Amino acid sequence: LAGCDIETYLLEKARITFQQEVERSYHIFYQMMEPAVPELKKKCLLSNDIYDYHFVSMGKTKVPSIDDNEDLEFTHEAFRILCFSEEETFNVYKATSAVMNMGELKFKQKGREEQCEPENPTQAKKVATLLGTEHASMMKAFCKPKIKVGTEWVTKGQNIDQSYHSVAGIARGLYERVFRYLVEKCNETLVDDTMKKVVFIGVLDIAGFEIFEFNGFEQLCINFCNEKLQQFFNHHMFVLEQEEYLKEGIDWEMVD
Repeated sequence: LAGCDIETYLLEKARITFQQEVERSYHIFYQMMEPAVPELKKKCLLSNDIYDYHFVSMGKTKVPSIDDNEDLEFTHEAFRILCFSEEETFNVYKATSAVMNMGELKFKQKGREEQCEPENPTQAKKVATLLGTEHASMMKAFCKPKIKVGTEWVTKGQNIDQSYHSVAGIARGLYERVFRYLVEKCNETLVDDTMKKVVFIGVLDIAGFEIFEFNGFEQLCINFCNEKLQQFFNHHMFVLEQEEYLKEGIDWEMVD
């Protein structure tokens, strides 16, 4: 095996800010609450309680068959093996922590207006510090985002619910960008451009077919995709392959 090339085609972003009772979010959120990497929680401004971060604690937070502390060791070692610098590694951790902390941003109604305003500047400063930005302009963007109308930019006032939806959307977008950055960075290490790409092994990892009490549009798309892939697999592995056997005169008992 000379190298590999990773591609991502579907990241289940809904799970980043919402989980049902029987599921949990991505493993890294729970790994980062463990002590395997000294200074991690301090640098990422994390507490010791996963329930301080409601974006990732709506469903299960522990799985009996998973050792999050050991897995954090593996994750941290993988960063080193894949040639991430220490700064790059902790920037990824900080961005992940920012996603967790964004769920605790608060807003309050501004008098009798439909407009809301930021509340709890301490939490906003924490998120801004993790992302290397300025907290006041960040919170202003959530409360009064600029939108383009024709050729002009106008400021749109948002109520509390709209601002919370904006925060959740940015959190999901941030996690996706971090994920794609990791894939690109891994490919820099794993791909050898001089290799011939004639012979390769393709591995497809797909999201699981699941039926919950509540099934969102994203889950419907995943289930539909899985069903089509299963049909494609069956058609090529059984129908077309068996037709080839018959053409070649192989003594074969047909599989329906």
